[in-house]
Amino acid sequence: MAKYIGLMSGTSMDGVDAVLCDISNQSCNTLAAHTLPYSNDLLTVLNRLCSEGPNELNTLAVADRLVAEAFALAVNELLAKCELCARDIEAIGSHGQTIRHYPNGDAPNTGFSAQYDRGFTCQIGDPNTIAVLTNIDVIADFRRKDIALGGQGAPLVPAYHNAVFAHKEKHRALVNIGGMANISILAPENSGIAPLGFDTGPGNTLMDKWAQQHLNKAFDENGNWAASGNVNEALLNHLVKDPYFKQLPPKSTGREYFNLQWLRKTLLSFADTAPEDVQATLLQLTAITIANDVKRELPVPRNQEPNEVIVCGGGAFNNTLMQTLRSLMPALNVVDSSNAGIHPQHVEGTAFAWLANAFKHNIPGNVPAVTGASRPAVLGALFKSN
Repeated sequence: MAKYIGLMSGTSMDGVDAVLCDISNQSCNTLAAHTLPYSNDLLTVLNRLCSEGPNELNTLAVADRLVAEAFALAVNELLAKCELCARDIEAIGSHGQTIRHYPNGDAPNTGFSAQYDRGFTCQIGDPNTIAVLTNIDVIADFRRKDIALGGQGAPLVPAYHNAVFAHKEKHRALVNIGGMANISILAPENSGIAPLGFDTGPGNTLMDKWAQQHLNKAFDENGNWAASGNVNEALLNHLVKDPYFKQLPPKSTGREYFNLQWLRKTLLSFADTAPEDVQATLLQLTAITIANDVKRELPVPRNQEPNEVIVCGGGAFNNTLMQTLRSLMPALNVVDSSNAGIHPQHVEGTAFAWLANAFKHNIPGNVPAVTGASRPAVLGALFKSN
């Protein structure tokens, strides 16, 4: 067994998760975790960087260092909490903070003509700075190899999900609900069937932004505000007609696509909808797009025991959302990942510890059937601490 730390901050940007894991060829055990929120100043800048603005290059370069400092602090505080030191850790796997994600080469205003369009993804959090401040080797930049191979660079977690969550007999769907939502469809272990996976669409991001605008709160706790409203079926039917939901995988998305600007275009035709009803409709949109994809992809069980849907990410703590998912998938057993032994907030951090271990042992981290890459590949790059 070797100890790794996985670092993750998703599109919700609600903090840096540092997860300590013991990993071997046969197992990946979560030992401890620590969450460090971004400072308000850094969070403001990061949200600004997610869309075009002035002085982007200078701001991005400084934010790259500041995010790395936050990641390193999360590691050092986790080590102190666990009474460990740098030499106890084999390596850190750092996802970084996603700022832009345009894997299909459709980024606006690049200054290039269409013939030069190239897909890209951008995560910041300088791994050199993390390595220096923690005295631990860092493995980072996991997504761009898959992009170079013609893939989406996302989602990268299905290989990890398959290694850790596959059941001996049942099919499982692993649903991660962060800013965006993604699913992994897992066949029984030892079946030899590769996992499927893709981004279903918005997870928490639209609900969070709407709550920030109308409640001045970071998110709608437990979905209580959404529960106070009523779903506007006409609005929902309009939203679910978006072409992304009909697009076949491989596919991935982000805040570049699903954002308040996307929502406001539709709300022009539904101006009389109360804010709480919009929130209820956004929650239903997240739930129904997840449920539709899970029910389409998850095989019907051959016995009486239902297949499982395991939910992780921040959405697992939204009681209204979880109840809605259960109501939309009554034939499935919908639980959160704590039922499988991993806290819902720690699953993605653990995934990047697993990917760091995969890099060290020359194990491919992508699944071409998921991302669309031309071949499997070892993902990431090593940044030495010495």
